[in-house]
Amino acid sequence: MSIHPSLKNAPSDLIAGEFRAIPGDSIRSTNPAHPSQSIWEGSPVVSHVDEAVAAARQALPVWSRWPIEKRIAVLRRYQAIATERKQQIGELICDETGKAMWDSQAEAGILAGKVDITLDDSEFGGFHRVKPYGFDITASRTGQCHYRPHGVMAVIGPYNFPMHLPNGHIVPALLMGNTIVLKPSEKTPATGQALVEMFNEALEAEGAPPGVVNLVQGAAETAVKLTTHADIDGILFTGSWPVGRKILEANLDHPGRIVALELGGNNPTVVMPDAHLEQAAIEVVRASFITTGQRCTCTRRLIVHEAIADRFIHAVVEAAKRIAVGDPRSETPVFIGPLISAQARDAVLGFQEKLIASGGEALLRCEARSTDGSTDGHYITPGVIRVKRFVADDSDDCGCDQEVFGPLLRVTTVKNLDEAIQQANATRYGLASAIFTTDQEAQERFIAESRAGCVNVNAGTAGASSKLPFGGLGQSGNHRPAGSVSLDYCAYPVASMVETGSEAALPQGVTFDPAWLGGKS
Repeated sequence: MSIHPSLKNAPSDLIAGEFRAIPGDSIRSTNPAHPSQSIWEGSPVVSHVDEAVAAARQALPVWSRWPIEKRIAVLRRYQAIATERKQQIGELICDETGKAMWDSQAEAGILAGKVDITLDDSEFGGFHRVKPYGFDITASRTGQCHYRPHGVMAVIGPYNFPMHLPNGHIVPALLMGNTIVLKPSEKTPATGQALVEMFNEALEAEGAPPGVVNLVQGAAETAVKLTTHADIDGILFTGSWPVGRKILEANLDHPGRIVALELGGNNPTVVMPDAHLEQAAIEVVRASFITTGQRCTCTRRLIVHEAIADRFIHAVVEAAKRIAVGDPRSETPVFIGPLISAQARDAVLGFQEKLIASGGEALLRCEARSTDGSTDGHYITPGVIRVKRFVADDSDDCGCDQEVFGPLLRVTTVKNLDEAIQQANATRYGLASAIFTTDQEAQERFIAESRAGCVNVNAGTAGASSKLPFGGLGQSGNHRPAGSVSLDYCAYPVASMVETGSEAALPQGVTFDPAWLGGKS
């Protein structure tokens, strides 16, 4: 097969600075808009996990002891490379994920920005929290705190943001002196390889030891071997709750191993009668269907006050009907492209039918379709289902607490703010939530009572500022938020007391004769 123009190497793993080709086709990524077009294909070598972890372990002593200024130079070099390659990286993301080109270029554009955010030493940045500090305890004794890297970090990437999310782990982990083994999603191996190629180029240019960043391609078998490997010190995972649960279970006997889980969401948005309704409707539509519903922060559950329900829901449905679905590379504006795979499309359609069979009312059905009259592409149109209520369990109720990764929105109505907050919290997830209201008291109450890690006011759930924390509660995460606080899970504090004097205070009840030091009793 031909190599995508954004890649410098044939389909490969990277171990100790050497790209090792893995020919074959046991894993194959295709363009979701044109499934006959191969983007990347190779046959993973599971034993490469052992070699990659060993390479990361060997590089760790040198890399972690490098002056931090030299590690920063690597990140700045990487930043320059990512900036230079933004256009072609965006094209690769578009071709391998099916994201609209504007969406793909947006992801490519924030790779370099993660370096600035990580190095932000202002009161709003996180860098100052992981810098050494000290103070006087007595005239001759000081207290000191230093931050040490955890060691070898396994990074498991998702397919929906195949560069941005692993990048968000790798940059801060490298700054703090950790070494990396990345396993990208088997659905987006090419973007994972392109990301590692840029890091490796920066490391080589700055004279770093080989093995600081490594790459192993593969599916579940590779992921299991990596996340249960005896010689890793941390796991930085982005993906679904069921997989995150397995990682937690597999690491119960390793309490000292840092595990940071960034999982899914069943995110609610509340709309009250005093909201700016046009603003709210546009934001609900955007946040529900952006990236074809394949963002963990997409709005999944819409909760509307009954006083405005009929006209507001009507506006959302009408806008959803008119969303431009099309080829991600189309010259005419499109909002969403295809889903990642035919299986993903079928899962959304199957879930929709389950909801309808369980009593949900289809206000707008998701439909599989092509954009050119053929069967090419994993395209699907947005859908809206009305349900009576939301419930926080896996029952057959149409309001069940299940995340579906696609452009399907469920909606219910409520009588007041109390009921709205109750319905918003009717989930075991807790990633993002939003309320639209101009009532400041209602805003403050929602921020205080909504059980989520990202709570927005008059802004949709999808989208986040990298200058803020990003993470969730419950089945959405384990209190290891990323974003601006990602440095916090990339190092651990070591407390030291340093005495510079020559005397020790004699405790009560203890006798000591200096003559004993001469060896005579």
